[in-house]
Amino acid sequence: MSPPATRPLRLPPDVQHTIRSLHPDLKRRMRSALDTLRTRPERGKALVGELTGWYSWRVGTVRIIYRQHRTVVEVAAIGPRATIYFDVARRVKPRH
Repeated sequence: MSPPATRPLRLPPDVQHTIRSLHPDLKRRMRSALDTLRTRPERGKALVGELTGWYSWRVGTVRIIYRQHRTVVEVAAIGPRATIYFDVARRVKPRH
């Protein structure tokens, strides 16, 4: 059986900055999670409501909010569970 296809990640500058500012242990876990999302984006939790079409992946105390396209995984935001869903809903348009 061949390995799953690897998709490139689209990380906006603010997401890149967030990753760089994480604690080293959490940063290492975040990078590992992002590598997993490149090959298995369907493993995240599908979101509903205003964020239909987006997925969430838990990494410690933070969440990665992303959506998958045919050829790329687009990361919208990384942040704490308490605020991330509200913040992302304000910034992105739902995918129908």
